[in-house]
Amino acid sequence: MEDHPIEALKGTVTNRVEQLEASRRLGLPVAATRRFFEIEGLDLGGLLALELFTTVIPLILIGFGWFSGFSNSLSFGDLLIRQLELEGDGASQVRGLFGTGASLKSTWTVVGLASFLVWGIPMASQVAKTFARAWRRERFAFLEEVWRGGLWFFLFLGTQIGTVAVSTVQVAGIPHMVFNLLGLLPSFLLWSATPALLVRNGANGWKHLAWCGVAGVILDMALIRVITRVLLPMLLSGWEGFGPIGAAMALMTWCTVVAALWVITACLGAVLWERNAPADVVIASQHEHRAHTADNTL
Repeated sequence: MEDHPIEALKGTVTNRVEQLEASRRLGLPVAATRRFFEIEGLDLGGLLALELFTTVIPLILIGFGWFSGFSNSLSFGDLLIRQLELEGDGASQVRGLFGTGASLKSTWTVVGLASFLVWGIPMASQVAKTFARAWRRERFAFLEEVWRGGLWFFLFLGTQIGTVAVSTVQVAGIPHMVFNLLGLLPSFLLWSATPALLVRNGANGWKHLAWCGVAGVILDMALIRVITRVLLPMLLSGWEGFGPIGAAMALMTWCTVVAALWVITACLGAVLWERNAPADVVIASQHEHRAHTADNTL
């Protein structure tokens, strides 16, 4: 009887090793897709899209107003029109949706800016929830998740500023290609650090977190750039008859696609980490989550 707990523990560990090996034998797209639907990725993406629309886009507009010196003539809509090469009704939609930089000056106050920054905490909490599920871990306690989420949100804002600053350097030829590659570095650092910040035991096997950065660069930056160039003009064209509200709906749809890619980034990063980190590290890191799930079931 005394050996029974030890034998049960050995059996549990053996079973987890076999499950991990079976998961590693799956094709990477199949494993990531299964993880996406296992964590109800569509629902998580929908909630995250709302956070992006109500938090990130206003901060982008406020930041543009500040960088433009709150100009009466410069509009974020004009920047989108140039970047997406819009013309005709599509350009008119976007121009009508955004005011000039000067219209945002009243928001550039401690209270106005802080209100949007505080709203970033629920967004970071939603990202933390997504990564916890994708990595099969328990979420942090509320207060710890708040400070970790706040730190992640400011890291996210910093990487966006860094990406824009590097990618907008006006050079030609090979230097232009180099700066474009450097523009991917902030995204790589963000998604490499995200599991360590938002996932319980996420720093375990830290040498393999670079795979999460690779997944983030591929999905969050490279693919989103293509989608923005191709999908957003198509969406604007489809909503032409609705004027500015149509442009807003197009942006909301774009946020939904971006949010879904973020969830896929979490799933793909988790699967890549599990395949490259040592098996004992993976099993030990997920032990707490499985134990807690079992206790709740009982």
